[in-house]
Amino acid sequence: MTQTIHPAVDRFRSREELLTSLPRIMAAPKDDGTVRAIVVRPEPGARHMPEVAQLSLAGGVEGDHWAKGCWLSTGDGKPHPDVQICIMNARCIEAIAGAVENWGAAGDNLFLDMDTSPANMQPGTRLALGSVELVITDTPHNGCQSFIDRYGRDACLFVNTGEGKALRLRGIYGRVTKDGTVRCGDTVRKIG
Repeated sequence: MTQTIHPAVDRFRSREELLTSLPRIMAAPKDDGTVRAIVVRPEPGARHMPEVAQLSLAGGVEGDHWAKGCWLSTGDGKPHPDVQICIMNARCIEAIAGAVENWGAAGDNLFLDMDTSPANMQPGTRLALGSVELVITDTPHNGCQSFIDRYGRDACLFVNTGEGKALRLRGIYGRVTKDGTVRCGDTVRKIG
């Protein structure tokens, strides 16, 4: 089912509330993580949260609007592969948005219960999830006005400043290096 995105939560969490979640977020697995949610963005403002998705270098997440063009393009005008797959720490979005059905509004494709900090997942790190392989890119992922509208200003400050920024809590980008299938519940392993 595709849904239109409105404010994603009943109540915006304060920065103080979110800061109390840091120990749990930082305790996410360093390896052998889990795919907690998958999101397809068929068009701006719409989200679909399937249990399974196909990922490919040619199309990103099948059905996602990335393949039609995005905010970063290559010299020939094609969507840039370095921003192909948006990834966010599941513990962080859970602290911000609560129930999994509220996560899709963030605009990320994959929510992983895994440490996505630079110390654990620097650019060039390769991940295997399902039959898919990804490489983490060095393109920064930052919160925007839409993130503020959906989760509140304090949530955006939490992920984009101080320790949240240092830990890359707003998320990271990956590029598909091996096409395949990913399912909610799949294990995520570092392979390089």
